[in-house]
Amino acid sequence: MSQTSSALPAFHSIKLLPPEFKFANNSNPVLVEKHGDVKFRRTNLTGPNGLENGALVGEVSKEVKGRAGGMDLFDEESPYGGKGRSLKDRPSNADEDSVSVSLPLPSILTSSRESRWNDTNAYGSKKKLQSWLQLPNGDWELVKIITTSADESVISLPNGKVLKVKEDILVPANPDILDGVDDLMQLSYLNEPSVLFNLQYRYNHNMIYTKAGPVLVAVNPFKKVPLYGNDYIEAYKCKAIESPHVYAITDTAIREMIRDEVNQSIVISGESGAGKTETAKIAMQYLAALGGGSGIENEILKTNPILEAFGNGKTLRNDNSSRFGKLIEIHFSEAGKISGANIQTFLLEKSRVVQCNEGERSYHIFYQLCAGAPSSLREKLNLLSVEDYKYLRQSNCFSITGVDDAEEFQIVKEALDVVHISKGDQENVFAMLAAVLWLGNISFTVVDNENHVQAVEDEGLFTVAKLIGCEVEDLKLTLSTRKMKVGNDNIVQKLTLSQAIDARDALAKSIYACLFDWLVEQINKSLAVGKRRTGRSISILDIYGFESFNRNSFEQFCINYANERLQQHFNRHLFKLEQEEYIQDGIDWAKVEFEDNQDCLNLFEKKPLGLLSLIDEESTFPNGTDLTFANKLKQHLNSNSCFKGEREKAFTVRHYAGEVTYDTTGFLEKNRDLLHLDSIQLLSSSKCHLPKLFASHMLTQSEKPVVGPLHKSGGADSQKLSVATKFKGQLFQLMQRLESTSPHFIRCIKPNNLQSPGSYEQSLVLQQLRCCGVLEVVRISRSGFPTRVSHQKFARRYGFLLLENVASQDPLSVSVAILHQFNILPEMYQVGYTKLFFRTGQIGMLEDTRNRTLHGILRVQSCFRGYRARCYRKELWRGITTLQSFIRGEKSRKGYVALLQRHKAAVIIQKRMKTVLARNRMKTINGAAVVIQSFIRGWLVRRCSGDIGLSKSGSTKTNESDEVLVKSSFLVELQRRVLKAEAALREKEEENDILHQRLQQYESRWSEYELKMKSMEEVWQKQMRSLQSSLSIAKKSLAMEDSGRNSDASVNASDDKDYSWDVASNHRRQESNGTRSMSAGLSVISRLAEEFEQRSQVFGDDAKFLVEVKSGQVEASLNPDSELRRLKQMFEAWKKDYGARLRETKVILHKLGSEDGSIEKVKKKWWGRRNSTRIS
Repeated sequence: MSQTSSALPAFHSIKLLPPEFKFANNSNPVLVEKHGDVKFRRTNLTGPNGLENGALVGEVSKEVKGRAGGMDLFDEESPYGGKGRSLKDRPSNADEDSVSVSLPLPSILTSSRESRWNDTNAYGSKKKLQSWLQLPNGDWELVKIITTSADESVISLPNGKVLKVKEDILVPANPDILDGVDDLMQLSYLNEPSVLFNLQYRYNHNMIYTKAGPVLVAVNPFKKVPLYGNDYIEAYKCKAIESPHVYAITDTAIREMIRDEVNQSIVISGESGAGKTETAKIAMQYLAALGGGSGIENEILKTNPILEAFGNGKTLRNDNSSRFGKLIEIHFSEAGKISGANIQTFLLEKSRVVQCNEGERSYHIFYQLCAGAPSSLREKLNLLSVEDYKYLRQSNCFSITGVDDAEEFQIVKEALDVVHISKGDQENVFAMLAAVLWLGNISFTVVDNENHVQAVEDEGLFTVAKLIGCEVEDLKLTLSTRKMKVGNDNIVQKLTLSQAIDARDALAKSIYACLFDWLVEQINKSLAVGKRRTGRSISILDIYGFESFNRNSFEQFCINYANERLQQHFNRHLFKLEQEEYIQDGIDWAKVEFEDNQDCLNLFEKKPLGLLSLIDEESTFPNGTDLTFANKLKQHLNSNSCFKGEREKAFTVRHYAGEVTYDTTGFLEKNRDLLHLDSIQLLSSSKCHLPKLFASHMLTQSEKPVVGPLHKSGGADSQKLSVATKFKGQLFQLMQRLESTSPHFIRCIKPNNLQSPGSYEQSLVLQQLRCCGVLEVVRISRSGFPTRVSHQKFARRYGFLLLENVASQDPLSVSVAILHQFNILPEMYQVGYTKLFFRTGQIGMLEDTRNRTLHGILRVQSCFRGYRARCYRKELWRGITTLQSFIRGEKSRKGYVALLQRHKAAVIIQKRMKTVLARNRMKTINGAAVVIQSFIRGWLVRRCSGDIGLSKSGSTKTNESDEVLVKSSFLVELQRRVLKAEAALREKEEENDILHQRLQQYESRWSEYELKMKSMEEVWQKQMRSLQSSLSIAKKSLAMEDSGRNSDASVNASDDKDYSWDVASNHRRQESNGTRSMSAGLSVISRLAEEFEQRSQVFGDDAKFLVEVKSGQVEASLNPDSELRRLKQMFEAWKKDYGARLRETKVILHKLGSEDGSIEKVKKKWWGRRNSTRIS
């Protein structure tokens, strides 16, 4: 079956067209259909039988449109329309008027000989071309019938294997057009494999909801599917989507409640892990979205995490299994808004508190409390980890994959706040939970030879006494002894170890059960206070489904009894709906007999020899055991057709869903569920509020009137009603409430036991379908007329098949004409007032003829549209070519004009650039020529001047030439030193600038040091500039004097040899004195310059070091501020001293300058006398 579901859809001609497919003209030339990795085109596709098959697209011609009366090819509401098709097979083309149609498989192709419209004789054999075969393992496989002879058929399996089987073991399969229909009632053949395959087909395409008449079947996907959210809620609210969904069921309930003013109910059932709890939450979300606005809807939704925490636990089949049944009754106001709610619970599994199977967990709240309680609460309740509590560690399962218990605990606390449970009450609730956990840690010790015990005074005992609010001794006595009243005397009986453990566990279970009931009561108060009701409500019943395990105990006994009652309600309601519809349409219909389960209900409820009566009777006997109970059942009920006795303690009941064998071990104990008066008195003596309420509630229950043959037993007078009797009373109340409502049914199905997405186990699904009664619904519908189509829809869909034009006739006449033309037997259909009713399988022949007709029409259309498209393409191509030639020519001309303009612009730019370059080159050459000329001319002038000087000085004495040479060397040395001093000064200036920049950077980093460093730098700059100016003045004066002396020396060297010796000797002495004084001045300036360089370097280095110390770049044990002040003082002292010495040097240089001036005067006088002598 899995292979079949993954294969391509197989059908004879054209399978399914979308709702948008209309009779209109369209010209789409080519469309491609893709299935998996294979693409098909509509051209040249031929099957093995010679029948061409293409992806057919388009519309019928205008003539056919006229014959069809302008109808749509597929109507959205048709039972064989687009709903039945999976999303994967639907076309994705955005064009509404073009559709890509799936290709048929070669194995299912029909020959061209069968294409006659009125050929209906071959349909009987052809309709079984595909059939279902049940394999030895119980699964169903879709096979192809090759040949049929007598009572045998040759079939081909999907793997290619050919078998010969009996024809009666083959089950007919539905046509491929019905694959994945959203309502099982639309199937032509309503059999088990067809139902299984249809559910699997939809499940594989994430369509988890399917209708089975009035029942919604929900298959648990075990993953998130994109079917929920505000967008879907709005779509179902506006009727934009008609596919099956929980939203659709809930929306129908709301509309019927408002329209008919009748209370509604939604019954959700299924086995553990089928998704009942999630389905109920989804229904509540839709109700809250549509009926919200008053604020109460948020409180209703917040009850889910509370009830799940206290009533759900992990089982081997389900990580979040509900261990109780609940009925949520949501009340609405006159305006259709939610005005309040009420919650009723059934049969909480109390035994899970004290005992869990391997791999399971107790209720979620215990693990959430231990993981998420804050430190203050843990200390107050003396909480330990889950591994430290006996009740929790016996299953060796402490966590659930993907679930954070601490986070869930916070969600539960927030929900408790929303439903107005105070912080104090919340702490009391947590204290009761901790008390239950610590009760499991209480141990006992044997005190005598008769195996009597007493509780050990350890941490567990003291903690329980503290949490409950009782005395330690009272708790110890309650757990170790039992008071009994014999006559007028009270007797205290010591308990054995097993009795003490039972008493301890009974107390723990009773406390938890009372706590659960108290929480539900508080929630109901919160949801009902101040809310106005109109008497209209929608009830959501989330109850356990039919259960059948390897070992079935008292819980399964009660659960299956409840399901028997619900199934009877379900059958009667379904039968009533069927009968009403047939009567409304005037159908001649014989009453359909269905299997009534009243005999099984009598087995449970009959007095005094029913199962419930016998178990209550046996529970009242002190010496009654599970074995005596089993024997009593066999003795009194063996004659009942629904009962069968088994060996030892077992018995079997034939339920509507199948036989279930029950093991009576623990039946009587669970049915009694005794909590003795001593434990109730212990709780009533508590100092805490909740235990007192629990004790009062238990005493109130014990005062209720006795029902049945129950009577007091020793020490057990605190509880007169058994669990079975109370559950029966609750069930009767529930059925009365459901009977007064209009029910809607949701059956949840678990596809596999591994909770694995995508896995579909046929045997498991089939068992659940039988248990929840879906197949019974199908069987009842099959016995009548399951296929129902209105006259209008039938005429629109099949009217164009008539051989004569009937467009002007009414839909009823058209429908009857179609039935007569195709020779459908009268017993196979009924004509109602508004609808046509068909037996199973009758609509398939009409659908096949319609498909073949459309196949031919669409084939002609495809060829004609192809021809039109090719003609249009040629004409369009010629026009495009002409248009392109004009456009390209115009584009080329515009490009040529632009190219010419760019060429002219480029020529002008080049001309201007060449002119500029030539002018610059000429200027450069001209300037170079002028420079060369100036150097050459200067050289020529100097050369001529040098020759004249040499000729005149030839007669000068040798010692005079030596003096001139010495003076020239002094001048050169002086110039060199001056230049060196200037270079040094420039370097120092550059260094000072660099230091100044660095100081500015440090000043920007440390703003507190900015003013000090800036002021010091300005002082240094001023002093340096003053010193530099002084030195430059001195250098200039020395340079001028040296140049004067050099010129004089040259003139004196060329004087007349007749000059007087005395004068000459005197003159030489004076010049030698001037030379010595000049050398002394030069040495002083050199020393001052060197000192300036040294001092500048020292002060610069010290300042830089102090800045680095201040910034933290260098570590030093000194105070940068004090050292900077000391450096500044030293600089001021040196500045004064240096200034004084500089002034003295200026005075000396001035004196030297005055002496030189006197010598110049003498020389002038001498020169004048000499010239005058020469003149004379």
